[in-house]
Amino acid sequence: MALIAAQPAHAQQQTVNFTLGYFTPLGQDARTAGDVLNANRDFLFFDIRDFNSASVGGEWLVPLGQYIEGGIGVSFSRRTVPSVYQDFVDSDGTEVDQDLRLRMVPFTFSLRLLPLGQHTGFQPYIGGGVAVIPWRYSETGEFIDFGAGNSIFNDTFVATGTNAGPVVLGGIRGAGRTASAGFEIRYQKAKGDLPADFAGSKIDLGGWTYNFTVGVRF
Repeated sequence: MALIAAQPAHAQQQTVNFTLGYFTPLGQDARTAGDVLNANRDFLFFDIRDFNSASVGGEWLVPLGQYIEGGIGVSFSRRTVPSVYQDFVDSDGTEVDQDLRLRMVPFTFSLRLLPLGQHTGFQPYIGGGVAVIPWRYSETGEFIDFGAGNSIFNDTFVATGTNAGPVVLGGIRGAGRTASAGFEIRYQKAKGDLPADFAGSKIDLGGWTYNFTVGVRF
């Protein structure tokens, strides 16, 4: 970043950013009412932090004057978390286990404020916008039917949807004539609806993403 920032940045340059980061979902006490992960923790053994996952993405940034920048981007994260029933085992003494999987592909539309302008090599920024998040949540493995003598069966339950919510971001970058590099933090908030097959009626899609960014400028 220091080497890039040492070169004068050309004003009004567009940037194609590539991001590599780490997504952390909201903790148990901050999740929406009826969230399926919180509901599952009443009888399954896992932790919300188990859904922390790598995130990759890209973004097109366009100057809208000297101090404002617009962005359109997309990212991808997916995590599969193994879990077992807390108080039950199979008749042969083995665990009753299932895999929980959450996938998200947020499309983000944002505006950024650059207090020092785009003509400097060192560019802190803050911003916000809207994320449109296609998602898929599934539970696969062994399930206990508590209404039928605690019988165990194998199945897969899947829910999908697309939901929108606010995004807030901030970061710093070093910007040169042809390249940029930096670090950014994003917060997103959204929730989806689940059918009656699941223990909870909602899936909370909110959380924090910590990104390293590398950009090509033109």
